[in-house]
Amino acid sequence: MTEREPYTGSTRKLVLAFDVGTTYSGISYSILDPGERPVINDVTRFPATDRVGGNSKIPTIVYYDGEGNPRSFGGEALQEAIVERAEEEEWVKAEWWKLHLRPRNMPSVHIDDLDIPPLPPFKNAIDILTDFLTYLFQCARTYIEESHANGPDVWASFGDNIDFVLSHPNGWEGPQQAQIRRAAVQAGLVPDTPEGQARIRLVTEGEASLHYCLESRNTADGFKDDVGVMVIDAGGGTIDITSYYMTSSVSPPTLHEIAPAECRLQGSVFVTLRAEQYLHEKLQGSRFGTKEDIALMKAEFDKTTKLRFNNPNDPSFIRFGTVRDRDLEYNIRSGQLKLPGNEVATLFAPSAEAIIAAVEEQRRVATQPISHVFLVGGFGASDWLFSRLKEHLDPLGLQFCRPDGHTNKAVARGAVTFYLDHRVSARVAKFTYGTRCAVEFDRNDEEHLRRAGSAIPRPSGRTVIPNAFSAILRKGIAVAETKEFRKDFIVECAERSTCDTIATEIVCYRGNSPNPRWADSEPAMFSNLCTVQADTSRVSRTLSPRRGFAGMQFYRQQFSIVLKFGLTELEAQISWVEDGEEQRGPAAVVFDHVVEAI
Repeated sequence: MTEREPYTGSTRKLVLAFDVGTTYSGISYSILDPGERPVINDVTRFPATDRVGGNSKIPTIVYYDGEGNPRSFGGEALQEAIVERAEEEEWVKAEWWKLHLRPRNMPSVHIDDLDIPPLPPFKNAIDILTDFLTYLFQCARTYIEESHANGPDVWASFGDNIDFVLSHPNGWEGPQQAQIRRAAVQAGLVPDTPEGQARIRLVTEGEASLHYCLESRNTADGFKDDVGVMVIDAGGGTIDITSYYMTSSVSPPTLHEIAPAECRLQGSVFVTLRAEQYLHEKLQGSRFGTKEDIALMKAEFDKTTKLRFNNPNDPSFIRFGTVRDRDLEYNIRSGQLKLPGNEVATLFAPSAEAIIAAVEEQRRVATQPISHVFLVGGFGASDWLFSRLKEHLDPLGLQFCRPDGHTNKAVARGAVTFYLDHRVSARVAKFTYGTRCAVEFDRNDEEHLRRAGSAIPRPSGRTVIPNAFSAILRKGIAVAETKEFRKDFIVECAERSTCDTIATEIVCYRGNSPNPRWADSEPAMFSNLCTVQADTSRVSRTLSPRRGFAGMQFYRQQFSIVLKFGLTELEAQISWVEDGEEQRGPAAVVFDHVVEAI
């Protein structure tokens, strides 16, 4: 744990980190004063939420009325009076809604939208995220105003000088990041301007958890030069796993990723979903197998039984009724259902096996050996999960631990640490990135001959084959934050005005081929990430006409696609030369062109 340097800014600033989880959410913050060393604090008081054992989180729940207005959030939504009113006035509860944001290409054969509580009919997941961010911001303001001396004056001193750090699962990609940014704008956190967007930092939950571990005294011995570390963030919805290697040749030491980050949809909510299905099957024929009783048992399992379970040799209990409720044939006595421990273990097992599979994949592809593994996240508090993972990891010679007793606050605190310290200098490409393009027909290439029927004549008289894939960055490559990847392309058009705008899609290849050449060979493995577009009208006016096939006049524009992958968000630009100098345009809306590789 390295002591931070004093803040070098000229004015006071507030850094707010919001960890919006599938089941629980939290806030951490740091007030940056010029010349002072930054200190990280947690918001530990929320409306209608008791602070127990240092728990700094609230349920990620929202109640909406019939007109789509949010009526109750977090701990307030669990109060008996609110639950009763919600039932009387037919409010709709939104929970686990974050899972509706998941990328559809994530491996998730065990889940579909029917398994997740449905969204209110008048809301999408971005609307709910917007409302929840608004609520968290108000909670942060109230806490700071009530917890600091002259709190209202302290808050007023920030003005608009507030930066936000928003975390998301490792598996969330460009589209989900754009949705998070849009929700932040809609919540009024920042204006929808370049300056406003610059006040938002996005960080993966895996990297935030790493920064949290760097702060923990319990994990200090694991972060040494020439040592690889793995961080498992076991949350409510996802399991995020990342591996890093420390380099001490610079001060302070930095870390770089040594394997593509993993994300598995096997968090603790899936244990609860499996428990619900298990109870339906187990209680068939019992008078307590009704939909209402199963719902009560599921809620109690989620709240207590799941947290207490640690030994498959001991029975587990779900209390759901009164002392008069009994059905001895189904092991129900005094309103309590008794379950064999080995059967409860099967509800946890798929999540544990998913973590073990991801750990082994990280170890297989890591470019450096891994010696330490840290478990954080709310699900990481499960003693059974910890024991099962330890049972697998100890024989491998891996040092395995949980940093402290309150690992459910790791992401929010780690997100602030990420903002302040920014210790990761390089990240590994999870997929191969490039663009669809056309290539000049080569009659000696067997793949070209197979596609000869799709050949396109160009104005210059050349013939090109479409549906080629030109890789710009290949999977598994470690990318420094400042490193750029670029590839050159051309477009040909009969009208000069067509060259006023250049645009092309950035495509992600998710298959296993080390050298994918054709987008039509595995179409399901290719998906669009974003589109880069630039206004090149000034340079198009300087293009000279060329003569092509049969004297046809045409124009040719040359440009480069430039990608930066070393940050937590993809940056894509188009580069072209204008008046002898390089110009660049940012990512924008889809605009089709026939593009050829050079």
